[in-house]
Amino acid sequence: MEETEAQIDDVLALERELQSPDARRNERRLRELLAPGFIEIGASGRRWDLETILALLAAESGDGDGSACAIGIRDLEARVLAPGIIQVLWDSDRDGCRARRTSLWQRTANGWRQTYHQGTPLP
Repeated sequence: MEETEAQIDDVLALERELQSPDARRNERRLRELLAPGFIEIGASGRRWDLETILALLAAESGDGDGSACAIGIRDLEARVLAPGIIQVLWDSDRDGCRARRTSLWQRTANGWRQTYHQGTPLP
C-alpha cells in the first residue's frame, strides 16, 4: 500500500504531538507512539532505547508545569522511503539549543510508530 498525502500528514501530526509537553509526560501515549525497539541518537551523541527515553521524559516532566518540555519545530517535512516507512525531517529549538532532527515512522497493525530518531546540533 502506497502512502498518501493524508498518511504523510498523519505522520507529521504524530511527530508534532510527540514533541508536545502533554505527550512527553504521558507514558501510555509515548508507548503508543514509540516502537518497542525504538532507538534515539540525541544531539549529544548519546544513544538511548525506549525504556531509557521513557525514564528521561518522566524525569523531565517532573520539572513542574511542563514548560521545560517546550520544543519549537521549524521546517517540518516528510518523505516516503519505502512502503510503510516515512522519514520526517525538521529543526528544533529548545531554550536556544537548536538541532536538525530526523525520525523514521513505520506503519504497524496498531498505526504509525516511531522507530528511530536522531538530532544533530546546529550552530
